[in-house]
Amino acid sequence: MIVLFGATGYTGRRVAQAMVRRGLRPMLAGRDAGKLSALASRLGNLDVARADVTDTASVRALIGGGEVLVSTVGPFSRLGEPALRAAIEAGAIYLDSSGEPPFIRRVFEEFGPAAQRTGASLITAFGHDYVPGNLAGALALQDSPARVHRIEVVYLISGVGRAQVISRGTFRSAVGLLTEHNFSWRNGIQLEPAGLRIRILRVGGLEYPAVALGATEHYTLPQLAGPAGLSEVDVYFGRCTPVTPLVQLGCRIIPALLGLSAVRSLVRGIGTFAQRWVAEEPDLDALAQVRSRVMATAYDPSGAELAQVRLVSGDPYQLTADLLAWGAQRAAEHGVSGPGALGPAAAFGLNALAAGAREVGMRRC
Repeated sequence: MIVLFGATGYTGRRVAQAMVRRGLRPMLAGRDAGKLSALASRLGNLDVARADVTDTASVRALIGGGEVLVSTVGPFSRLGEPALRAAIEAGAIYLDSSGEPPFIRRVFEEFGPAAQRTGASLITAFGHDYVPGNLAGALALQDSPARVHRIEVVYLISGVGRAQVISRGTFRSAVGLLTEHNFSWRNGIQLEPAGLRIRILRVGGLEYPAVALGATEHYTLPQLAGPAGLSEVDVYFGRCTPVTPLVQLGCRIIPALLGLSAVRSLVRGIGTFAQRWVAEEPDLDALAQVRSRVMATAYDPSGAELAQVRLVSGDPYQLTADLLAWGAQRAAEHGVSGPGALGPAAAFGLNALAAGAREVGMRRC
C-alpha cells in the first residue's frame, strides 16, 4: 500500500495526480476530511484517511511494515517529524519532498540509526531537490578515470521572469532556511552559517548568482565514491538573472549580515509578514517556461576536471511529483536496498534511478 500524507497541499495534489497517471491508487491522508474527499473523488474515488500532522500515532495507524509512506507536509523542519517517526516505528519505506538542509541533516544523523534498528528505509528530499544532483554526481563518479577528490553540484533555474513560480509553502520554507545553519562536506559534515558562500557562476555564456546549500549529496556521494570517499562536496543553487553591481555587492555582504542574530530575527519577521502577499499556488503559465539544469563536476586533487554530467528538465514541481510517484511505485513493487537513511542511487540502484529519471523527463545533455 502507498499512503500520501499532505495530499491536499499544492505539492501533495500534484503528487497524487502523478501517482494516478501511473495507475496507482494511493490512500490520501491529511487533516481536512472535506478537501481529501473532494480530491479523492476527482482522482477516481481513492481511499482517504484523516491524520494529524502533529500526531505521530494518527499517521502510524495508516501504515504497516514494508508499506510506503510519502510525505509532502512542510515546512519539514517544523511539521515533518511525526510522519518520519511513524514510518520508523512501522518499519515502512518513507519518501518526502523536503529540500530543507536542517531536516535532511536530522534524517541522516538522528533518524537514520533509529530506522536501521526497526528496518525502516528513509529517502528524504526525493524531488527536484535533490535527486538530479545525486544522479548527476553518481554518474560523474562513474565516468571519472581517476580518483575523485571533489564533486561540485550546481542547480540552475532559468526562464523565471517576474511571475510567481513558487508556492506559498516553498516561500515559507525558503525564508526559514535563511535563519538556519547550513552544512558542507569537508572529509565529514561541517556546519556553516546560512549564505556563507555565495558566488557568481558562469555557465554557457550566462551568469548565475548562486548560494551554497546543504543537500543530500553531502551525505550520499561520499558513500558512492568507494573506500577512498570524497574530500569535498559542494552544492550550489542559482537562477539566471542580470548580474549587476548590486548583485555582486550582495554576494559579499549578505553572508556577513546573516551571521548576525538580530538580522536573522528581522528576516524571520519580514518573511512571516510577506507571506500574506504570496499566492498559495504558483503561476502555471510561468512554471511551464521554467527550465532546470543540473551539473555535477568531478575534480582530482589538483583541481583538474575529470568528468562532468549535465541534466535538464522543466517545471521543478512537476519533476518532484513525477519522481515521488515513480519512487513510491518502485519501492512498493521492488522494495529498496535496505534500512536506514538512504540516498536515491543507493536506495534504487544507479541504473534503475537513471532509467526512472529519463522516464519522468530528465535528459542528459
